[in-house]
Parts: sequence; C-alpha cells; structure tokens
Amino acid sequence: MTEVTPDMPDATITELEAEIAELTARLNKARRAAAGREVPDYAFRTLAGEAHLSELFAGHDRLLAIHNMGQGCRYCTLWADGINGFLPHLESAMAVVLLSKDDPETQRRFANARGWRFRLASHTGGAYIREQTVMSGEDNVPGAVVYEKKDGALVRKNAVVFGPGDLFCSAWNLLALAGHGVDDWTPQFSYWRRPDTLDDGGDNLLE
Repeated sequence: MTEVTPDMPDATITELEAEIAELTARLNKARRAAAGREVPDYAFRTLAGEAHLSELFAGHDRLLAIHNMGQGCRYCTLWADGINGFLPHLESAMAVVLLSKDDPETQRRFANARGWRFRLASHTGGAYIREQTVMSGEDNVPGAVVYEKKDGALVRKNAVVFGPGDLFCSAWNLLALAGHGVDDWTPQFSYWRRPDTLDDGGDNLLE
C-alpha cells in the first residue's frame, strides 16, 4: 500500500486514487454477490397511516432505506441533502425511503424546509431500528440498508454506516481536495450570518 507523506508528489496521489478505485471495485463485487438474510415485514408510521416494509418497495424489487437520526442531527441532514439531489436517478433503479425516529408530521415539516423529495416513514425508535441497525449494538445510527424481495421473502442484502469522510456524501471528498479534514469542518443547518446592520431594521428576526 502506498505510504502517505506530507510532501507526496501528484503521481503518488494518483497511485492512491487508483488503489482506492481497485478496492472499491472489489467491494462492490462482494456486495453484488452477498446473499443477505431474511427479515420480518416491519410496520412503520406514515402520514397516510401504517405501512409495512413490503409496501415501501413501491413496485420495485429493491429498496434503499436511508437511516436518518432525525431533525436534530446536522450530519444526517448533510447526507440527506446530498442524496436528495440524486433521488430521481436512484428511483429509476430501486425504491428509496428515508426512515427516522421522528413522528410523520415532524418528518414532513423538516423535509419540506430542506426541499427533500423523499418518501418518509417513521420507525419511532422501535423494533425496526433495534434489529436492523447498521452498527451492531447501537441503534439510531446513520447509514443505509438495501432490501430485496426474493422468492416471496424480504431480504436484507447490504448495509453501511454513514460517517464523516465516507464515500456516501460527496461533500467530504470535495472538501478534502481543498485540504479540509473531518476534524476542522462541521456541517450546519444553515450558513446565513446576521449582518451588523439589517437594511429592513431587523425587527422580529428569528435567528
């Protein structure tokens, strides 16, 4: 494996990128071959009433379930903001749903504020997130799970944990190009800063 040094030339960076591309191809080959395991038909809450996991497939044979910690997590919001931009492309290949512990009304209110187009469902912090967590021993961890309908069964095929610097949020890689690391940049819900003087007088401002 290529050694990383502070003064490495561009050629060495290119070598590292090639190594990552090769490992990623091997990883994706293993993901494709994964047999998965059968899971229950969990129930969720939505604005339209109760919905089961099997119903979230929306006519597809694969479902991407995004595990979002809820409206209180800036990092989860960053991931969802990014995935939202790819949503039409993703939905051409599989169903997509964003799951969180928040109640359906809170989910929709927050999604509208962010301009998210996801279908939403609440696991309410119950059996689903405890048993389908993406990190063993921890519930309400951000990540994603892909489920399949296979021979009449629901199968958990692959899962991944989301975390700062990962490959599932392109912002981190673009920031890294500029030398920003995960320890010196934190996502925010909004980047607006109040000017010293507001031209409209500043009355009744909600910050």
